[in-house]
Amino acid sequence: THGAVSQQVRLLEEWLGASLFERHNRRVTLTPAAKAYLEKIGPVFEQLSQATARYGVSETVSQRLSVNAPATFTLRWLVPRLAKFRAGHPDVDVNVETSNEPLESLKEDYDIVIRGGPDTFYGYSMLPFLSEERLPVCSPALLQRVPLRLPDDLRQHTLLHTSSLPRLWPDWLASAQLPALRPAATLTFDHFYLSLQAAIDGIGIAMGPTALVSDDLASGRLVAPFAGPRLPSRSYCTYVPNGKTGDERVVLFRSWLKREGMG
Repeated sequence: THGAVSQQVRLLEEWLGASLFERHNRRVTLTPAAKAYLEKIGPVFEQLSQATARYGVSETVSQRLSVNAPATFTLRWLVPRLAKFRAGHPDVDVNVETSNEPLESLKEDYDIVIRGGPDTFYGYSMLPFLSEERLPVCSPALLQRVPLRLPDDLRQHTLLHTSSLPRLWPDWLASAQLPALRPAATLTFDHFYLSLQAAIDGIGIAMGPTALVSDDLASGRLVAPFAGPRLPSRSYCTYVPNGKTGDERVVLFRSWLKREGMG
């Protein structure tokens, strides 16, 4: 309970002979002494956690690798490639959960968290493995019905939007020197993967992340009607708790992601 936690904090402060928290109405912050203390004891607790995970549970459980990644990335890039990892490392059970929450808001501990970056988080090691840009993509069948030779021809089409990324189309149109363009219609989805599926189904034109539509472009399910402009985008990165960077499963999965990202 909240009261029990407060009591333990008070006992710890009395035992240390130092104040650990500065209290400001409904929030608390670490004192300089607490920050210095955390910097020293944090790695020790991480080593204890790693040792317990390795030697304190059965070998079957210890081979489980927990991964948290964004939903669209998981659906369109990670899942189609996981069979390769399983084929090379059948003894590692990968447990994938999807979330778009910021890393610092996650309520559970994961071996690997995949998010955009590069960013810096205290207690985590970061490695980028996949870069991308964004440009319009659509079904080839749609272009047969309504040709699209120049960006200005978008006036005759339906533009597919994602509510969580409302600036994609406005930014691209501005880069194409068409900030005032009005399409024939717009359609908005709450998830990126839905707008991409709508593009595959010939409903309209979506802003496609090159990394996540590469398989569709290669197979011909999607085409990119314009070579540019291309909007820059953040890279995909792995974030691993410092105490787990030496874990064999983590090293294997990170190395595999890097190879797949370069390929």
